[in-house]
Amino acid sequence: MSKVVLITGGSSGIGKSIGEFLSKKGFHVYGTSRNPKKYVDSLFPLVALDVTDVNAINNCISQVITKAGRLDVLINNAGAGITGPIEEIPETEIKRNFETNFFGPINVIKAVLPQMREQNSGLIINVTSIAGYMGLPYRGIYSASKGALELITEAFRMEIKDFNIKMTNVAPGDFVTNIAAGRYHAPVLENSAYKEPYGNTLKLMDAHVDSGKDPNIMAKVIYKIIETKNPKGHYKVGEFMQKFSIVLKRILPDRVYEKMLMNHYKL
Repeated sequence: MSKVVLITGGSSGIGKSIGEFLSKKGFHVYGTSRNPKKYVDSLFPLVALDVTDVNAINNCISQVITKAGRLDVLINNAGAGITGPIEEIPETEIKRNFETNFFGPINVIKAVLPQMREQNSGLIINVTSIAGYMGLPYRGIYSASKGALELITEAFRMEIKDFNIKMTNVAPGDFVTNIAAGRYHAPVLENSAYKEPYGNTLKLMDAHVDSGKDPNIMAKVIYKIIETKNPKGHYKVGEFMQKFSIVLKRILPDRVYEKMLMNHYKL
């Protein structure tokens, strides 16, 4: 029997690449989008979903289970970028980012667990970020929201183990997607104390995304995880130095690591 897969944020970028790859491998894939009608050429069906709306989450999960009869794999991929000096980012935008990147995935997990528990099987893959392993300048809120999802997955894994439900994180580095266009940018204010360093860092971040890896690399990693009997708790996907930066944080003194990051961002 083909496994039933649900991918949040499946209309573009990494989510779309994963969905198309898994569809070609014979999986029964459903994706989600806030406005599915915009994507008439999708290779797999899209279900309406705003991950910040609990009622919409419950409706989406119910719809997929009604159509497919089961749900084997959830890929929590929907997310939003955010940049800016923490001092200048409006509190409403900080909360909105956590609603999308942290509370949204948790609520989707809560919605699928009863079905997976009934099946006595299931796999939940949370797409986080290598940025979630370190506090990056002018990406502090994004780092915090993704880092929080990394940690809560560790706790979830132990709590759901008795139900034969697996959970893991996949942390991508920079990939060629439209995340830069969709993220919230705090404006570079003319009278801001952060005008020059933030403006320069913003250009550098956008350049990293533009020169990022092919999202199909992520799709292949996700496929391998689905085919793995007992997935690890954490996977990192990206350039060698992006992944190695996590190792360096563990072994270098704090000040040395901080200096390394500041040199990278030319601060």
